Amino acid sequence: MAKEIKSVVIRSSDTIIGDALGAVALLVILFVGLSLPGMV
Repeated sequence: MAKEIKSVVIRSSDTIIGDALGAVALLVILFVGLSLPGMV
């Protein structure tokens, strides 16, 4: 199973980086959105 996971990561390394950046962006948007009511 570890070999399968490793091969999947190697084959889709470009999309994994893009997905990780998208997830970070969503977390930042969520954090900012939840912080806005406290700032007003």
